[in-house]
Amino acid sequence: MKYNPNEIEAKWQKYWAENQTFAAKNNSEKPKHYVLDMFPYPSGAGLHVGHPLGYIASDVYSRFKRHQGFNVLHPMGYDSFGLPAEQYAIQTGQRPEDTTRVNIDGGVDKEGKQIAGYRKQLDKIGFSFDWAREVRTSNPDYYKHTQWIFIQLFNSWYCKKQGKAFGISELVVVFEESGNALVEAVCDDNVQIFTADEWNSYSEDRKEQILLQYRLTYLAETEVNWCPGLGTVLANDEIVNGVSERGGFPVIRKKMTQWSMRISAYAERLLDGLNDIDWSESIKESQRNWIGKSVGAMVTFKVKNHDEVIDVFTTRPDTIFGVTFMTLAPEHDLVAKITTPEQKAEVEAYIEKTSKRSERERMADVKTISGVFTGAYAEHPFTKEPIPVWIGDYVLAGYGTGAVMAVPCGDERDYAFANFFKGQNGMQEIKNIFANVDISEAAYGSKDNVEIANSDFLNGLNYKEGTKKAIEKLEEIGQGTGKTNYRLRDAVFSRQRYWGEPFPVYYVNGLPKMIDTQHLPIILPEVEKYLPTEDGLPPLGNAAVWAWDTNQNKVVNTDLVDNVSIFPLELNTMPGWAGSSWYWMRYMDAHNENEIASKEALKYWESVDLYIGGSEHATGHLLYSRFWNKFLKDKGFAPTEEPFKKLINQGMILGTTAYVYRLEGTNTFVSKNKIGDQKVQPIRVDVNFVNSSDELNIEKFKTWREDFNTAEFIFDENGKYIVGREVEKMSKSYYNVVTPDDICAEYGADTLRLYEMFLGPLEQAKPWNTAGISGVFGFLKKLWRLYFDDNGLIVNNDEPTKDNLKSLHKTIKKVAEDIENFSFNTSVSQFMICVNELSSQNCHSRAILEPLAILVSPYAPHIAEELWAQLGHTTSISDVAFPIFEEKHLVETNKEYPVSFNGKMRFTIELPLDLTKEQIEEIVMKDERTQKQLDGRTPNKVIIVPGKIINLVG
Repeated sequence: MKYNPNEIEAKWQKYWAENQTFAAKNNSEKPKHYVLDMFPYPSGAGLHVGHPLGYIASDVYSRFKRHQGFNVLHPMGYDSFGLPAEQYAIQTGQRPEDTTRVNIDGGVDKEGKQIAGYRKQLDKIGFSFDWAREVRTSNPDYYKHTQWIFIQLFNSWYCKKQGKAFGISELVVVFEESGNALVEAVCDDNVQIFTADEWNSYSEDRKEQILLQYRLTYLAETEVNWCPGLGTVLANDEIVNGVSERGGFPVIRKKMTQWSMRISAYAERLLDGLNDIDWSESIKESQRNWIGKSVGAMVTFKVKNHDEVIDVFTTRPDTIFGVTFMTLAPEHDLVAKITTPEQKAEVEAYIEKTSKRSERERMADVKTISGVFTGAYAEHPFTKEPIPVWIGDYVLAGYGTGAVMAVPCGDERDYAFANFFKGQNGMQEIKNIFANVDISEAAYGSKDNVEIANSDFLNGLNYKEGTKKAIEKLEEIGQGTGKTNYRLRDAVFSRQRYWGEPFPVYYVNGLPKMIDTQHLPIILPEVEKYLPTEDGLPPLGNAAVWAWDTNQNKVVNTDLVDNVSIFPLELNTMPGWAGSSWYWMRYMDAHNENEIASKEALKYWESVDLYIGGSEHATGHLLYSRFWNKFLKDKGFAPTEEPFKKLINQGMILGTTAYVYRLEGTNTFVSKNKIGDQKVQPIRVDVNFVNSSDELNIEKFKTWREDFNTAEFIFDENGKYIVGREVEKMSKSYYNVVTPDDICAEYGADTLRLYEMFLGPLEQAKPWNTAGISGVFGFLKKLWRLYFDDNGLIVNNDEPTKDNLKSLHKTIKKVAEDIENFSFNTSVSQFMICVNELSSQNCHSRAILEPLAILVSPYAPHIAEELWAQLGHTTSISDVAFPIFEEKHLVETNKEYPVSFNGKMRFTIELPLDLTKEQIEEIVMKDERTQKQLDGRTPNKVIIVPGKIINLVG
């Protein structure tokens, strides 16, 4: 009976689907365990072998926890809103919902492309997902709840005093009773103080404008990354080297009215929460850096000859007497107000130039020094000396206040800026305010061993003393206060796209109003074109039916807008991270029509026990998810403060690119091993044209591209064309993509699963090499032969030997420890060792092979199910208890002693470890091999160390 993976795998995948084998229960006597993968965006390109790595790891772990008696929730869905589908719609005219559906379910799109479909690809790999809970973020029954969460955020504010969010209606009561003077809220910086009488006298529109300054999601004019080529705003992590990650279009900084989320309100809680979760230190550090907590002072500088002031946050108020100039971000609101007529042209030209560089590019570029003097001067708070005000792109509008008090003697970047513009009008000489420190070559940026000098009342103080004293004096004169600042900025929440969640928002007198939650979802309308309108409005501006009728409470034709009872709807859509910021909760109760999930389901599952995904989400997705979870906790919906207890970032599987070598100036290709000193042009070639011996299929290559039809070849001495190899990112553009479908078809899914786990530690990057997969396939065939020969099942009821039990229990111990430690590659090695040992022991004992099938099951579930069924069981192996490790089978009771004569080992003898020296000597001396070696002689000495050596001397 031969091992036929395709037949076996199809059988068991059908069985699992029909029996809902992996359906989790929302209440159970078993302990719960929630294992989650970062869900994929379903692109038309489908999966390559790098994508399932994390899914296989989480599946091994999920199956293991089921064997341990847990009620395991292991769901899967799709992050199905996003820019790629919209760009494809613009190029081909196909509706994004149609292409997204085909990408998930498979089929042929309107361009005639055959799409494999993510669901079918995932099913072929044999994952134990609870597909009954599948979510798609672009389905109205899902984004209905995303819209609901948005409304909750809009109707909430954050109380600093209590450190949590409350309903906006509670804030209105405070305003009505006592105004806002004593309210400690996270809000806009420019909030004006008003009394209760003043509040009660305001118009409804004025009240709404004020409340927008407090709401956790709000409209504001914001500096954004605008991409004209894509017609939308991009997040920082969607930009690479100043261009859009998708399409490579230029990105500029631009001011736009946008929806924003007040994530900054949760900065301290986001920091504190990192202490309570089991994440890698590198990911935690990424989050800490992104949040960027700084303790210092807010200092106010008056601008000479203006009513304006410049507020600056500094971590070094002790250096305030060393300020020699100030730098504003080019986008700072004050720039236009304070720039002198003489400097206006130069300043405007610089601003235009800077707008073409992304914030990330500006932050990363520490070498380029550029700036322009505004012509304006600020006034030093204490000395009243004039301080020249410059603009420079190393200062960012969104970080701190967008202004820097430059102290060149204590900061390298200020030092470089001051030296670069030395001697120019508007750049003063560097002041040294540190005693016994030479700053002729470099700034002194350390806080250690500081003694302040040339600083009036701060002279002789160290960093801590100077900081405290400076803040006291600033507060006395009303020009400063101690402050904690964060780099984390409020998250822009608008996108000028079509394919995203519609906002449940309409506008009355230009002010946003929320649609009542009972009328959700507000469904994305049909549009003829997916590009912005001719007058620059987002794509929803093309919708014919996109207005809100407040009488009928439904979406109606746009041309019916009368601003009396029918009002315009929001034209922007939510960003890609909206749906992914709460999806783990939806899996808990995926078919609940009225709530994100029932209280009972949320209470039972609580949070994700294990979360696996790529490190590219170290900041964006994970911060936003933690923020929404904390907010929903404040509002009484989420049961825990943190959504993900343990996080593992899987490494990349890299492609092994194949290269051919064309002689320069010719169409002749030379085999790699025949290049020598010849000048060649390396060209990537489809890896499917190359076999495991690196030999190129000439015929396939010649028909691949028209210019290769007439190619000529210089072969090696064996008449072969050998390609070069290089490890690179797996990518269609590198022609090095290997699809899991092909591997499953040729070797089976169990081979693919084992091989991906065998490649190396989960969290490290490792190259894919198809040639190595045959060894894993050979292992599965060898495992099969322990149970079957050509005539059928050969498992017997023989009593297992001591060696059989030792091999099994070594494996039980190793596999259990490895899975708990996520060391999956060493488990696969142990399986191979165990099967080799059992084969050499000629073991076919049921007492050994039944538990072995269970051990293999998390890694190779199809073959394990088949073995289990062939052994006579009628239920799935998936819930069978994991074998119990028994230490006694690994305790050595015998010892194989080397027996030496005059120090030379002649033979070995196995003896019980509990024998005395005298007993060992008696047995050895009677052994016929000893008698043969002695040849009638009596040894002068017999040296015996129990458990170690036997040596006969003389």
